[in-house]
Amino acid sequence: MSIAILETGTPPGELAAQFGSYPDMFADMLGTGKLPTYDVASGPLPDHGAHRGYIVTGSPAGVYDGLPWIAALKEWLRAAPARTPLVGICFGHQAMAEAFGGRVEKSAKGWGIGLQEYAVVGRRPWMDEALSVAIPASHQDQVVAPPADTDIILASEFTPYAGLAWRGRAAISFQCHPEFSPAYAKALIEARRERLPDPDAAIASLNGYNDNGRVAGWIARFLGLASPQASS
Repeated sequence: MSIAILETGTPPGELAAQFGSYPDMFADMLGTGKLPTYDVASGPLPDHGAHRGYIVTGSPAGVYDGLPWIAALKEWLRAAPARTPLVGICFGHQAMAEAFGGRVEKSAKGWGIGLQEYAVVGRRPWMDEALSVAIPASHQDQVVAPPADTDIILASEFTPYAGLAWRGRAAISFQCHPEFSPAYAKALIEARRERLPDPDAAIASLNGYNDNGRVAGWIARFLGLASPQASS
């Protein structure tokens, strides 16, 4: 069985035509070729046993927005068997946190954009020996209270709950975007320039070395896939 994508948002404006959809980015990240994709807003969601595991993408929506599809996604996550691998990215990270008893808020710290560095504060067998990782990010919302049955695996001063791993459930999630190429992350900042703090500094940060390939390897191993070739 394949890994499937639960698509909760799309690149803004013309960026999808240039860079592809978020499912395309995950397929490139994992080196899998095109993955089965479900548009969460349109529904319906798949039976849990239809695929080997699931990745929940980022979205411009907030998990606290009163949209029917967000409530349906949280219920689907809660109903997933504990053995079903789940991976949440950005909005997906936040949706999983709220579905399992955590809390998400629009952070008073503001936007986290550009290349962000996170300390590895917890280690799992599918990870390597890295002490920190630098990954593109783009978010205002943050997990402010993680679920009780999670351990923190990535953290920074700006984002204390940047990576979570569940105990007793095959689930992990990340606030950052390992699927974003530097070129796409820069274009996204340009598209949102008027509402972002210091966009030029954030764009410049993306010229630095990133650990996208490393974190892609983590996710691939967690999902039982062959690790993609590391790249930046």
